Amino acid sequence: MNDLPNIMLAALPAFTVLMLAEGIYAWRAGRGDYRAPDTAANIVLGLGSMVIGVLSAGAMLLFLSWLYTHRVWTLPVDAWWVWALCFFADDLSYYWFHRISHEVRWFWASHSVHHSSEQYNFSVAVRQTWTGVITGSFLFWFWMPLVGFHPKMVLFMQSVSLIYQFWIHTQSIGRMPSWFEAVFNTPSHHRVHHGSDFDYLDANYAGTLIIWDRLFGSYIPETFKPKYGLTSSIGTDNPIRIAFYEWRNIARDLRKSRGFSTMLNILFQPPGWSADGSSMTTRQARAAARRKDTGA
Repeated sequence: MNDLPNIMLAALPAFTVLMLAEGIYAWRAGRGDYRAPDTAANIVLGLGSMVIGVLSAGAMLLFLSWLYTHRVWTLPVDAWWVWALCFFADDLSYYWFHRISHEVRWFWASHSVHHSSEQYNFSVAVRQTWTGVITGSFLFWFWMPLVGFHPKMVLFMQSVSLIYQFWIHTQSIGRMPSWFEAVFNTPSHHRVHHGSDFDYLDANYAGTLIIWDRLFGSYIPETFKPKYGLTSSIGTDNPIRIAFYEWRNIARDLRKSRGFSTMLNILFQPPGWSADGSSMTTRQARAAARRKDTGA
């Protein structure tokens, strides 16, 4: 298979222009969508993530290629329907990667970086983790080469998904036409996902297609303006502290833990889990709220 173009690098000038245009638009409208230290942190985190991605790309390609040698079928790379299937397969893989990144603290430690900004604008799209490779995020796509998708197709489609998701990180775009909102991920859907409001937590995990959230019961519509960021502010614009904030929290909790089973729960239960009940997961908090409402 011929080498596919690096569309992420090709998209960088467009990302830069769109961030500048949105920043000027928000400034002229008197909106505080951008804050200089936050934006600078986003850019540094994005550049760091890109460098790590370039350095690890060879290893990822080798791993996927090794899996491809054990494929069940061989899907023709020059057939349009294979590319269509690859798009849906990648988008479904992204949905479950994204959902589990919110439901398992080990993965959340990396993904929380993206949610830690209390702003919401195009620059937040590039606020990415430096530790995703360490947590094993790539494992959510391992099945694709096994069923016959060429590894380079898989990596290319991941880039397509990330480029699509750039434009949904904005408050400058309202709702799209109803048919579009019903099928695709949009700024409205993704604003909910970035909201730290109790009613919005753990919803709208879509990459490109919102149909997965509707299908798997994780869809919540935007009904009020979200408050952005984590449920507890990290209180820093230092990109290094941001990158390792949740890892430090995990290390602290592990030091305090007693017993191997508690350590495993700290790592693999949802964020908010605690052995003594001093903090709760989103699911536990919602169950407690329902009991309070019903008087149970």
